[in-house]
Amino acid sequence: MPAPSPADFDRLRQLVAIDDVDSRQSRTIDEVFTGKPLTTIPVGNADDVTAAVDKARAAQAGWAARSVKERCAIIERYRDLVISNRDFLMDVAQAETGKARSAAQEEILDIMLNARYYARQATKLLSSKRVPGLLPGIVKTVINHHPKGVVGVIAPWNYPMTLSISDAIPALLAGNAVVVKPDSQTPYCTLANAELLYQAGLPREVFAVVPGPGSVVGTAIVQQCDYLMFTGSSATGRTLAEQCGARLIGFSAELGGKNPMIVTKGANLSEVAKAATRACFSNAGQLCISIERIYVEREVADEFAAKFAEQVRAMKLSSAYDFSADMGSLISEDQIKTISNHVDDAKAKGAKVIAGGNARPDIGPLFYEPTVLTDVTDEMECGRNETFGPVVSIYPVDSVEEAIARANDTEYGLNASVWAASKSQGEAIAARIKSGTVNVDEGYALAFGSTAAPMGGMKASGVGRRHGPDGILKYTESQTVSTARILNLDPPLGISTPRWQKLLTPMIRMVQALPGR
Repeated sequence: MPAPSPADFDRLRQLVAIDDVDSRQSRTIDEVFTGKPLTTIPVGNADDVTAAVDKARAAQAGWAARSVKERCAIIERYRDLVISNRDFLMDVAQAETGKARSAAQEEILDIMLNARYYARQATKLLSSKRVPGLLPGIVKTVINHHPKGVVGVIAPWNYPMTLSISDAIPALLAGNAVVVKPDSQTPYCTLANAELLYQAGLPREVFAVVPGPGSVVGTAIVQQCDYLMFTGSSATGRTLAEQCGARLIGFSAELGGKNPMIVTKGANLSEVAKAATRACFSNAGQLCISIERIYVEREVADEFAAKFAEQVRAMKLSSAYDFSADMGSLISEDQIKTISNHVDDAKAKGAKVIAGGNARPDIGPLFYEPTVLTDVTDEMECGRNETFGPVVSIYPVDSVEEAIARANDTEYGLNASVWAASKSQGEAIAARIKSGTVNVDEGYALAFGSTAAPMGGMKASGVGRRHGPDGILKYTESQTVSTARILNLDPPLGISTPRWQKLLTPMIRMVQALPGR
């Protein structure tokens, strides 16, 4: 199966929120598997962002005026279009990112899950809610949710559909307009989904895609949006948080991770070894929630290392546009350099490579073997820094207590994985890990796929949450409306102000003693 055709890209190029796209300065997009030019993308600037935001702001009021049910119907139709066009979407994802088709399918599944969850829950989550007022029967208090306005989404290259579209869906359902800056390496992943959103009935003005460099397009979005959703590095997240803070706008971010796995004695080591290949090397390890550190109780560490290394050495690397590959390519020369530097530094400082450890230009220009290291120390580049590639280290530990302490000994707290002798032991360990999501007897997919539950990072791994009620309500302004139904807090007729003030405290105490207060 070949990469998408030039005609496909020509069609999608016309969807960018830039006037006269064919006459603009453009950037070449290469097919990652081969390094050969695939297509071009027009490069946006600050004026393009301003135009897109202005159009989005003008259209947003009309979009918000539609019923939530009507907005949900559009997203349901979009979900159906994703399913019927999934092969094309996976082709685009593979061509732009170099990922294996199984990792490309993860993006399709994620969009399906998010679209269905929010389309079915948005009406309930966004509806006005009555809550107890100050004085029962006398004060009526209601919470309303209003859209923020224009939401900016700055999306990364590693899961460019999931982390642009799935984050935009709840923002749109909440009545916002959205302006997306896709990563410069993967704009067509977002545009291919924009096409389907428009076909489903979404007004083009309320979902705009402006490709271009982060320093220009991203900065302009931050300067003009009403709320920002960002996925990327912790360093960039800190910068954007400062910029959003200066404007007093809301900000949510999923950032870096150095995610741990804990394996205790009594765990099924063969099962763990097989599952760990996916937990560590899905999308060639270029996944914020993939595992980079494995802590194994010492009694079973050697056995686990041998089983895991055997599984890793058997993995198939391929550039095929089908499901035959276990792992695909890295996305760029910068990624190859980072991975090579981390592995070479570790080897030079005494680490052992028990699987992988080599670039594979015989398969494609950006392929690197899935790599397993032992004897890694904190002085090595890969010891405490996020590698964000197909490299994982195994650490024997003397106890579960040590494993938990070392898992938590990091500035990050995004995802973790636990494999124990029993489900109850695994859940008890999981509750003690300082991480936004923890998977028991799985690497990352169970928690990430549980779209009714919040997903995000602790510590330097993020701010806010996607998924669940938090994932849509963060795109709204909560408003409390309280109505005096019988009387207000002025003294009733015939009661003096001093007497009324003395009565207030015991009256409130009586209210607080009522059931449910």
